[in-house]
Amino acid sequence: MRTTVRLDDGLLERAKQRAAERGETLTTVIREALVAYLGRPTEDPNTDRVELPASGKGGLLPGVDLDDSASLHDVMDGLM
Repeated sequence: MRTTVRLDDGLLERAKQRAAERGETLTTVIREALVAYLGRPTEDPNTDRVELPASGKGGLLPGVDLDDSASLHDVMDGLM
């Protein structure tokens, strides 16, 4: 089957160079790369999930925004 794939110039040059070094076609190098990539196990996003114990009441302190690390550091340092 034929298809069109857009690759950045640097990647294409590296693939062509690898093909030339191995005496293979560019198609073979791309096929082998895809087979290797698709053969890898997919990562489960929950495998590195850590449950942190929670204690206390009332949630976050006023002024704490967990999405803003700079302001969180200010709160922790007593600057806010």
